[in-house]
Amino acid sequence: MLTPEILDTFRALLAEAGAAGDPEPTAMTLATADDNGRVSARIVLLKGVDADGFRFFTNYTSSKAEQIARHPRAALCFHWKTLRDGVQVRVEGAVEALTPADSDAYFATRPRLSQVGAWASLQSQTLPDRAIFEQRVAQYEREFAGREVPRPPHWGGYRVVPDRVEFWYGAQFRLHERVQWERVDGRWQRRELYP
Repeated sequence: MLTPEILDTFRALLAEAGAAGDPEPTAMTLATADDNGRVSARIVLLKGVDADGFRFFTNYTSSKAEQIARHPRAALCFHWKTLRDGVQVRVEGAVEALTPADSDAYFATRPRLSQVGAWASLQSQTLPDRAIFEQRVAQYEREFAGREVPRPPHWGGYRVVPDRVEFWYGAQFRLHERVQWERVDGRWQRRELYP
């Protein structure tokens, strides 16, 4: 579990980034690795944070989900350029699936077309022609016409459970401030790092 100090620091920075005009303060880089050690990184959106970790949602058949299934560890990086002289938060830890109830609850809050898109997209698979995807969207719009769109069984959430968190504060002349928290033997330890 994250300590109140770590969680409060992150939440305050996230709020500050939003107030500073960052167009998407919840955007975070998610890095995972395949069986050969090839690392993939992409931007996903943070959909919640609490003492248990950082949540995001995706298609369970996507390449990121396949990598997580085989190697359930990931790294996250938030970068807020408009905040102060630039702030990064780096997170590393284990990844676990959220409960179906948690995934259902979040899915119900998504815009309807995003819900339909979760059914229509064969995420990360080859798409021979954009028209095929548009046909799939239309097919599922017809299928769910007049009723709520249920969460697809192949779509849901994950939580990154941190064992390392770093707060990186930019400074002029590359004299940055770095504060790293690491969970060792069940206890969080704080140390400062050279820039």
